[in-house]
Amino acid sequence: MKLLQGKVALVVGVANAESIAAGCAQAFADAGAEVILTYHNERAKPYVMPVATSVGARQVLPLDVETPGQMEQVFDAVRDQWGRLDILVHSIAFCPAEDLHGRVADCSASGFAQAMDVSVHSLIRMARLAEPLMAGGGTILTMTYYGGEKVVDHYNIMGPVKAALEGTMRALAVELGPNQIRVNALSPGPLQTRAGSGIANFDELIAAARRRAPQQSLISNKDVGDMAVLLASDGARRVTGDIIYVDGGLHVRA
Repeated sequence: MKLLQGKVALVVGVANAESIAAGCAQAFADAGAEVILTYHNERAKPYVMPVATSVGARQVLPLDVETPGQMEQVFDAVRDQWGRLDILVHSIAFCPAEDLHGRVADCSASGFAQAMDVSVHSLIRMARLAEPLMAGGGTILTMTYYGGEKVVDHYNIMGPVKAALEGTMRALAVELGPNQIRVNALSPGPLQTRAGSGIANFDELIAAARRRAPQQSLISNKDVGDMAVLLASDGARRVTGDIIYVDGGLHVRA
């Protein structure tokens, strides 16, 4: 029996085959889950469809969390086809470039609000919609980064945003715990994704991670996906409210 045989997984945030969300989707499919994917818009769809084909996605749905009503349509589609949801992966974040590349002290109110809405409040909204579909329990996973815990050069305003995401994750774990819905955050080390490439001096961050990590190697989206499978499986049924690092041990270095 595969670890996730018969489970239904919604993965939000696939940008292309190299994205963290794609690694999760592939690992879920390999573990026996039925996978549903979303794509941000029509421009992004051609990059998502090869992933959908690879994982045998049963549904591929549009989802821009800033478009009113679209998130509700996604969860309605899941309910209409399966009547339940076992796994939700929230792997989206955004900040306008002018605010991402500037100092925290200079971040605009509008940029901060948009970053928090897309990167954090969207998790709250998804959890609220997932809750009635997880009547028998379930798993919600979000993606954070060490920059939410310590100040990482060039990560700028996304550090405070990820800190807010981590606090939100813990609050949701407490609130949804009585319904046996577990909420955790995965904290991958730096890896070459389209989202990561938007960070200034990202090549330096990658090089430093390779040099300083105890395992002295970079992670892959498969590494993250494999850990997501473990957290979504019954073997992790008592793990909730935690940050699980997938970074080759980088976070333990001073």
